[in-house]
Amino acid sequence: MSRSIKKLSLQYNQINESNTFSSGDIVEGRVVLEVTKEIKVNSFFVKLTGDAHVSWSEGSGDDETTYSDHERYFKLKQYFIQESSKKGTCERNTTLLYGETYGPVIRPGSHVFPFRFQLPQQNMPPSFKGLHGWVKYVLTVKMSRPWKSTSATHTELNFVLRNYGTNDHLLQPQSGTRDKKMKLFGSGKMSLAVTAEKTGFMQGETIRIFVDIDNSSSRDVKLKYSLKQQQTFITGRNTNSGFNYIVKETRDRIPSGEKSKFIVDMTLPHDLTVTFENCRILKVQYELKVYLDVSFASDPEVKFPVVILPAEQQCPPWQGPPGGFQPYPPPQPNLVPYPGELPPPPAGLYPNLYDPTVLPYPGAAAGVYPNPNPHAIQPGFQPAPSAPVYDPNQSTKEFTPNVPY
Repeated sequence: MSRSIKKLSLQYNQINESNTFSSGDIVEGRVVLEVTKEIKVNSFFVKLTGDAHVSWSEGSGDDETTYSDHERYFKLKQYFIQESSKKGTCERNTTLLYGETYGPVIRPGSHVFPFRFQLPQQNMPPSFKGLHGWVKYVLTVKMSRPWKSTSATHTELNFVLRNYGTNDHLLQPQSGTRDKKMKLFGSGKMSLAVTAEKTGFMQGETIRIFVDIDNSSSRDVKLKYSLKQQQTFITGRNTNSGFNYIVKETRDRIPSGEKSKFIVDMTLPHDLTVTFENCRILKVQYELKVYLDVSFASDPEVKFPVVILPAEQQCPPWQGPPGGFQPYPPPQPNLVPYPGELPPPPAGLYPNLYDPTVLPYPGAAAGVYPNPNPHAIQPGFQPAPSAPVYDPNQSTKEFTPNVPY
């Protein structure tokens, strides 16, 4: 951080107890900037982006090949300060939002810049970090100054799916059987019958399965089961995959010549990533497997696909964390009498600080003038008039690879 910039932070308001967002939600907050001396700024903005990315390498040395792909869902951007030569120009693959803008000179003290976005009403995958890729929704603030390095900070949002849709097949039970005849290291046969109550389960729900085992062989066996998360990464015609065990357990031994029945309960984590296939380059699916562990022989197994659904959100109205954000008061009326014209300062108020050669400065557009205490928060920054929100009906272009976000 530059010596003249003491603090640059990015904060957003929680809208529920789980601190999550979904399509159509409002994301609002503030950028806090504290400077120790007067600075000149070329560009100062906050942006909200949604992206998916995959990358992996195969081979080694001269034969190593790297595969990667990127998908952008949206890019929303709000300028606080923008070079006059670039005002009104379009930016590639970007939706610009217009709020209160300020002049290029920022005076010493603490300043607060409010922002407001609306997430697009479109089908987007949830936040996810996997073995060879991720899905991220990121708030970023950047400031560029003449002959100075760029100052920036960012924070990620936890984007979730609220409504997976209703599919009757998710409520249907699943059943499967497997028989195995012993040939080597034993004789006789064994059978495994498995039934799952349904196909779709919500986060935090318990999966219940019924297992019926008939061990008519000369060997003892063990009942085992697992729930596996399957991750698939795609770049054109190339794919890679990985997995993560959510549950993997061993139950009782079934002696030779015995029959047994089991009820198996598996409670899902509340924060388990939901099943999603609405991303072109990354998919997450789940597989339930029940099998009999037979030493020195292949294991009879039954596999079912499982769909993890978002939990129902029935939270009480969010009141905000203790000592956290307070709701913005209603926007104040615009005190500027004519477009582009600033009102003069009240007579006798701050006669030594008012300098029209450096206007407009932050807060000037609201008719508020410098605070004689440079270390106090400038009142003209908070709140600004409400910025227009993103129009979900406005189309966004597909992200072009290698374009930085």
